[in-house]
Amino acid sequence: MIVGAAALPALEEPVRRKVLGLLGLGARGRLLVVGAERVHHEAQAGQVRLAVVAQDASRHSLDKVVPLLRARRVDIVEWPSAAELGAAVGRSSTAAVGIMDQGLALGIRGAVAGETRPATPGAVRGGRKG
Repeated sequence: MIVGAAALPALEEPVRRKVLGLLGLGARGRLLVVGAERVHHEAQAGQVRLAVVAQDASRHSLDKVVPLLRARRVDIVEWPSAAELGAAVGRSSTAAVGIMDQGLALGIRGAVAGETRPATPGAVRGGRKG
């Protein structure tokens, strides 16, 4: 799944905030790697489940990582701003973020696709079941 430049303006602000929030949680939980070189290294090792790349990053940075991600069939989400992407993960800017956790990758894919998670059957909110 690649979300192109034409599709990004369609992302509503709550969706953008959700994705950025998930990236921030992933960074704090060490569930992702930041930077084109680290994403490249982890993709070579087969650890990247989803990648988010900044559209305004330098071609040199993207040329390091995007061909490998495509060869490894890693889904790529294009984000409009390296500064916004970097701020979400505690950096001034970054060209790429590689998500290594499958659950986090599913959450980001779902948010980008506009999906809402249905309640788990039998789940009880705010207390113990039974």
